[in-house]
Amino acid sequence: METFRKLKAFYWPYKRYFLWSVVTLIILTGMTVIYPMVLQYTIDDVILKGKYDKVPLLALAFVVLMTVKGGFTFINQYLGDLFGVSAVYRLRKALYEKLQFLPFGYYDNAKTGDLMSRLTADVEGFRFFLSFGFAQLINFVFLIGFSLMVMFYYSVPLAFVTLGVLPFLGIVVYRFDKAVHPAFQAIRKSMGDLNTKVQENVSGMQTVKSLSREDFEIGKFMSSNKNYKDKQIFTAGIWAKYFPLMELIGNLCVVFLLSYGGYLVIQGKLMPGELVAFFSLVWYIIGPIMGLGFIINTFSQSKASGERLVELLDQPGELNHQSEAIESIEGDIEFKGVTHRYGAEEDPPLEEISFHVKKGQIIGLMGATGSGKTTLTQLISRFYESQAGEILIDGKPISTFDPIKLRQHIGVVFQESFLFSSTIKDNISYGDPNAEMDRIIAAAKQAQAHDFIMELPQRYETQLGERGLGLSGGQKQRISIARALLVNPSILLLDDATSAVDMETEFKIQQAFQEVMKDRTTFIIAHRISSLKHADEILVLENGRIAARGTHEQLLEQEGMYKRTYEFQYKDREALQAKRVSAGY
Repeated sequence: METFRKLKAFYWPYKRYFLWSVVTLIILTGMTVIYPMVLQYTIDDVILKGKYDKVPLLALAFVVLMTVKGGFTFINQYLGDLFGVSAVYRLRKALYEKLQFLPFGYYDNAKTGDLMSRLTADVEGFRFFLSFGFAQLINFVFLIGFSLMVMFYYSVPLAFVTLGVLPFLGIVVYRFDKAVHPAFQAIRKSMGDLNTKVQENVSGMQTVKSLSREDFEIGKFMSSNKNYKDKQIFTAGIWAKYFPLMELIGNLCVVFLLSYGGYLVIQGKLMPGELVAFFSLVWYIIGPIMGLGFIINTFSQSKASGERLVELLDQPGELNHQSEAIESIEGDIEFKGVTHRYGAEEDPPLEEISFHVKKGQIIGLMGATGSGKTTLTQLISRFYESQAGEILIDGKPISTFDPIKLRQHIGVVFQESFLFSSTIKDNISYGDPNAEMDRIIAAAKQAQAHDFIMELPQRYETQLGERGLGLSGGQKQRISIARALLVNPSILLLDDATSAVDMETEFKIQQAFQEVMKDRTTFIIAHRISSLKHADEILVLENGRIAARGTHEQLLEQEGMYKRTYEFQYKDREALQAKRVSAGY
């Protein structure tokens, strides 16, 4: 029950629904047990004694009893559903909020399909037990308890003989639960893997088709699908093994009842009506016991689902969620011997990095793939925490800033643009949903996105497909730049922001950036020299360390990566660029 204890905060606030459903359940159980007692009275005191005039009244009493029982059944089921639905509404909200505030590093290894499975199938599995399984379990206890009391009232010896096999049933049920719970855990995990395969395939369909890997993807899916099928068949085997055994033990109760009960009737120690009532009561015990497998099944599925939900809820979130807003950030940034590594990897992406950037300066970052450029900017946004050294913003340790509030003053354009399935206007104003249209258009113009937006059918109200489907890579990148500029950040981080645009558009964006970068501390990650040459200082990273630093002119005088890259890219382009400038491009 540890899992349910940890999730108590989500369902216990709605305990009034649950408690009232229990009250109606007690009434329903009592009315159910009354039925055999009325049957016994009908046989022994009415039929056998020839009081046939009471039969219509007894029939009417049965109709009234069933009608009232139907009303309480409706109330019980409605309150049970209300209890489960209300609880998982609260739980699903908490899970989604948890996803928003999990640290950046969590998503490095998280699988989208698995997370979706937890928020859908696992939450629904937990709800089903709250709505139905819990009530079935309580009904099981009350129905057996009331039935036993009536049985012992009629005949103590017959009750003991009938129930003598129940300890054996208890052993079988216990072993069934021990076997079926791990099986359901495996099913839930397999379902998460299956969802992940589908999600990755749909998201990467363009890559799949471009490389003609449809058959390969089908094979991968069939492997996961087979694994899920095998887990289901294994669980079905557990059911097939234990359920007939539980049914056999239940039926033995009836055999002992009819054998010994018939003997007592022959001896005159038990009335026929009492034997009939006893027979009905035994089925009220055997029935729930036969359904105990279903209850355990529901409980085991719910427990397996709950464990996966608790695992997600227990993940450590981002630190320093303070309520105070950060009024302003100047943009003075200093790294002092900063070292960072992901997990237990031996070679850190950044090692002993030290530099100081004053407010409004532009810093270029250049280096081979994996040299630590993106990691450096992610540390500024507190997507990750450095393992050694210190990062200061405006002279204060970055650890003293609430990461959520800090990022409100940082504009980031990632190398891979992500757009939501919404309008272009909503995507640009994502960081400030209340932004006026004039500001949205101004940001789009700065990002050189306004012209192509105005050529679209609905312009800024154009609805985009998933991940910006319908736009080119360059167009998506420009909308991402506009989105970052709209929030008017003090610090601007451009992670290869112009990699997806053509040279001419890049030149126009750089011209716009000259105005945008004024009074903003800006970090530019780029492989193109044209994006870095106007920076106040350029840091060349190699193997996580600063291999060279200086202005464009200073680095050209040094032998190294920067000069080699310049010679490769720029031999014949400076003259062409000068012509474009003179032509007013």
